[in-house]
Amino acid sequence: MGKTNNIKIFFKYVIPSVLSFALSGVYAIADGFFVGNCIGDIGLSAINVAYPIVAMIQAIGTGIGMGGAVYYSINRAEKKEKNAREFTAGALWLLIIFSILLTLSIFFMNSALLRLLGMEGELLSLGEEYIAIIALGSALQVFGTGFAPFIRNYGGAFYAMISMIAGFAANIILDYLFVWVMDQGAAGAAWATVIGQGVTMIMALIYLLLKKQFTLKIPFSKIGKVSASIIKIGIAPFGLAMTPNISLIIINRFSISYGGEQAVAVYACIAYIICVIYLILQGVGDGSQPLLSQYYGEKDIDRMKNIRKLAYGFSLFLSLMGCIVMYAAKGNLGTLFGTSYEVNLEIGKIMPLFLISVPFVAINRITTASFYATEKSVYSYILTFIEPLFMMILMLILPPLFGGQIMIWWSTVFARILSAVLALILKQRADKWEIV
Repeated sequence: MGKTNNIKIFFKYVIPSVLSFALSGVYAIADGFFVGNCIGDIGLSAINVAYPIVAMIQAIGTGIGMGGAVYYSINRAEKKEKNAREFTAGALWLLIIFSILLTLSIFFMNSALLRLLGMEGELLSLGEEYIAIIALGSALQVFGTGFAPFIRNYGGAFYAMISMIAGFAANIILDYLFVWVMDQGAAGAAWATVIGQGVTMIMALIYLLLKKQFTLKIPFSKIGKVSASIIKIGIAPFGLAMTPNISLIIINRFSISYGGEQAVAVYACIAYIICVIYLILQGVGDGSQPLLSQYYGEKDIDRMKNIRKLAYGFSLFLSLMGCIVMYAAKGNLGTLFGTSYEVNLEIGKIMPLFLISVPFVAINRITTASFYATEKSVYSYILTFIEPLFMMILMLILPPLFGGQIMIWWSTVFARILSAVLALILKQRADKWEIV
């Protein structure tokens, strides 16, 4: 009975989370689809190279929201209601502060940031056009992603999904109107993204107000300690949301050197699709978080481990299904984004290589989520940031020695396999000492 109940509760939380994260990934695909088909390879490459800035904005919201939500859930499980509300207030203040900082810094450093990502010439002009508008809507994106973890921890996983669907629908409709009908190109795609996130934010805010969970009341003496705790936990989910984009930056920088603009366009299409799978896997981990944190707070270690086991199984199943779908569609992905014949052909050749690493990403994501959900910050940091580090090292070594651009692709695969191996080692160590 207990096991059946665990499965039912698990899917009640995880399914809406998975769908929400999948839709957040399709936001990027929508922009790439409309701009790529309107402008061509150059437009697709511009959105792709600039997208890590968009992802960073959303990841900061996710990190702060998750950090506050984890401590909210743990304190509620420990019957510390006052402390739980203080973590809600602390997280909301951090969301406000970071919204202001991001808006100002990204808007005024737009060109410099894009140059750091490797943009120049026409690519840079399109990127500036896109990111200037994204910067103006930073607050909508930070709050839209930051509210979601709290809603899930308040038991509103289904509502969080509905708010994401509403934002996504708005984004698609506006992409069509702004990019295709009104011919606004990259700027139109940026406005569609910002307004879509605004719809999600407004719906999430309504939920918090109706549930009387929106509060900014926190003693001044506790602001520092609460904020530090939230950030301590939030670094890992922030990193998980950013890791594919940190990897994207590294791959784009090396690909520009070895394969040129065509290689960047090839990985743009692959990254758009495969990152949806990665976000789905993060959805499993973050959907499990309220339960993991609750049982951790209640000291019910056996039940917590059972939820973690379900998360591993479900994420591996989803990774397998995702690989099957992507392999079947590999010959048509480029045409979806309006790429040239040469780029589409290369995508079909390279895609199977990237699919090798997907199950390993599943292991890494669930292990990391289980660590930050249960205050194992150091382990979660290691697993979050080790993948791009492995990738950087391998790309510095393998391409010069064994074959240029093809080894850029293989380096990403090897890095993800090594990260999963490390995740299992840390999990075994934690279980041995009854940490998790």
